[in-house]
Amino acid sequence: MVLTCGPVLYGVLLSLRPFAAALNDPLSIVPTLDEISFDAYVQAMRSTADGGYGLGGFLLNSLILAAGTVLASILASILGAYATARIHFSGRSVGNTIIVAVYMFPGIVLAVPLFVLLSRAGLTSSLVGLVIVYVALTVPVSLYMLRNYFIALPASIEDAAMIDGCSLLGVIWRIVLPIALPGIAATAMYIFMIAWNEYLYALLFLVQARDLWTAPLGIAQLTEFDTPVTILLAGSIVVTIPVVLLFVLAQRLLISGLAAGAEK
Repeated sequence: MVLTCGPVLYGVLLSLRPFAAALNDPLSIVPTLDEISFDAYVQAMRSTADGGYGLGGFLLNSLILAAGTVLASILASILGAYATARIHFSGRSVGNTIIVAVYMFPGIVLAVPLFVLLSRAGLTSSLVGLVIVYVALTVPVSLYMLRNYFIALPASIEDAAMIDGCSLLGVIWRIVLPIALPGIAATAMYIFMIAWNEYLYALLFLVQARDLWTAPLGIAQLTEFDTPVTILLAGSIVVTIPVVLLFVLAQRLLISGLAAGAEK
């Protein structure tokens, strides 16, 4: 517990001290009342036009990007995951293997072909193009995770609904999705973290559009030698807060979703 939370707590306390005080006595853990200051957070979040580092705009870009990726990936994966879990067709096992194999591909291998395709489509230096890239990267893992959740659901409920006259799409919408909501929430959270923390493709596609940079790119610029350490720590903590809040708010769904994915 100390090894895990100690460095984080030290970073939070150090970010609340003025840079001069932190520079003179970096090992002082608890700041005095007259030392506590949020100037590092304000400067990190303030736009570059106002003399800050623009992290506030980068956080907004990451939020839009991650939310769009989650929505598109989940919508694109639900029907495919249900089909691989319930419908028996020729080559189903091979298809499931291919889904996992695609996710195992190193990101650098797909970087060049994706960049060429989006360059020809005119979608580089845009969040829309990056959402397309992230959806292509997250759909395989989304399919794999949702398939496991759908397999764990009792098929007898769906059969009873179809006997009562419900269509296949009706079964998915009215029966499967409400029961599988914890699993969908867990998958959505995992996809959100992938999109929120991704750095390679964001750098590749947005390097020339600084106003569209994401939070990881914004944090990378704070690692320059002339950036005060208090601002670097403040920016790192602010970027971590949305993911922590998401875990706290969705903890119940996440735990039940993970347990549902393990049952068969």
